[in-house]
Amino acid sequence: MDQRAHEKYQRLIDICKALPPTPTAVAHPCDESSLQGAVDAAKLGLIAPILVGPKDRIQAVAKKFGIDIAPYEIVDAPYSEASAAKAVELVREGRAEALMKGSLHTDELMGAVVKRDTGLRTARRVSHCFVMDVPSYPETLIVTDAAVNIAPTMEDKVDIIQNAIDLGHALRFPEVRVAILSAMETVNPKVPSTVEAGALCKMADRGQITGALLDGPLALDNAISLESVKIKKIDSPVAGRANVLVVPDLEAGNMLAKSLSFLAGADAAGIVLGARVPIILTSRADSVMTRLASCGVAVLVAHARREAANKAVAA
Repeated sequence: MDQRAHEKYQRLIDICKALPPTPTAVAHPCDESSLQGAVDAAKLGLIAPILVGPKDRIQAVAKKFGIDIAPYEIVDAPYSEASAAKAVELVREGRAEALMKGSLHTDELMGAVVKRDTGLRTARRVSHCFVMDVPSYPETLIVTDAAVNIAPTMEDKVDIIQNAIDLGHALRFPEVRVAILSAMETVNPKVPSTVEAGALCKMADRGQITGALLDGPLALDNAISLESVKIKKIDSPVAGRANVLVVPDLEAGNMLAKSLSFLAGADAAGIVLGARVPIILTSRADSVMTRLASCGVAVLVAHARREAANKAVAA
């Protein structure tokens, strides 16, 4: 195993250990990996979990796999959709500052989140970010959106980018550098994503997207390889050193994230942003470190929101 594997995630978790645990509603943790993931994160002091789901099933899973859940509150809900609704309700009541997916379908959880009257919508569009620890790349990489928005419009991408920028600040990036990806680094009217990328960069110039350096269109090599930038003579503060990669659509994002995971040995922590609280989305295939990192990302986002709210009150 590469010595550098996990080191960025370890730094992230170390930062979180200095912060109080984030109260987190865990929706339907009815299998070993989701229940163990929540308990592991609690033992590290990252989250204070409220387990939401069928009490008997949760206790049976804990007993079967020897997971100690005695310290944690269980809120009874009869089935997965009810668990999602109840977990969202705990957030609305102010009892939880993050939401975590258990062993239910992502669609069930997100369905409860985006409900108009009872959900957790904000003025922002909801979007997903992978926070990727790629051993061979010096920066932590945010890839968006590879899981929620299938074919985002340019209007959607404004929110997708702003959510990712805010995440970069919550993760304490010294500088957020956003590359808007396409198949080339020049605007070509025959390739719509290049035209959108150019327009989004101009929107940033005009203050419609804030808090980061943006450049695009950039091909993937131009975004992350300084050697490639030198050969192509691209003059840009982002090219070759991006830490946020914005993909044209979900298919491209999914392929990019999975390529990095399976070919470059990267870990991919998942988080959904744009709702009232961060939503921790883990996969059954995730390693323990990836699950913990996903919780750590949510802790830092929740902390950044608390600080912003306190500043607003003080002002």
